[in-house]
Amino acid sequence: MTGIGEQPIAQRVSTLLEPLVAREGFELVEVEWQREGPGWVLRLYVDRQGGVTVDHCQELSRTVETVLDVEDFIEPAYSLEVSSPGVERPLRKPEHFQRFAGEKVQVKAFGPVDSGRGARKSWTGILRGFEDGAVLVEADGHLHRIPHGKIAKAHVEYDFAADLRRKE
Repeated sequence: MTGIGEQPIAQRVSTLLEPLVAREGFELVEVEWQREGPGWVLRLYVDRQGGVTVDHCQELSRTVETVLDVEDFIEPAYSLEVSSPGVERPLRKPEHFQRFAGEKVQVKAFGPVDSGRGARKSWTGILRGFEDGAVLVEADGHLHRIPHGKIAKAHVEYDFAADLRRKE
C-alpha cells in the first residue's frame, strides 16, 4: 500500500526506524507491511549480538510506537509486532550474506537466473559469501553466483539434526 509518488510503507518505515533501532543496539533485519485477516500488520524483525528476548521486543515496540505515532504517515489502523528473525533468519543485505557464510541457505530469485550452471530460480546449499554484487552459494557440487538485485527471498535454513548432534 502506497500513496501516489510515495515510498511503499515498509520501505519508509525501514528508512525512518533503522537509525533509531541501531541506537538502541539492534539491527533492523526486515520490515513487513501486510494485510492479515481484516486488518493490517506492521512487523519488524530485529536482531543483535547474543540474541533478542521478549523483553527486548517489548521495550523496542514502545520506543518505535512513539516515533510512528509522531510521524503519523500510516493511514489505515494496524497492529505493530516486533520480533526476532528466528532460526531461519532472512538474509537481505550484502553484510548478511557475508556474516552467515558457511551456513546452509535457501535462495529464490524473481525469475530464472543463469548462475553459471544453467538458468534456475532456486538454490539450496552452503552460503559462501557476497562478492562483486553477487551472492555465492555452493549447491549441487558447484559455486553459483546469484546477482543480489535478482534475489526475491533468501534465508538461513536451520538444520535441526545438526544442532542436535552438536549438543550431544
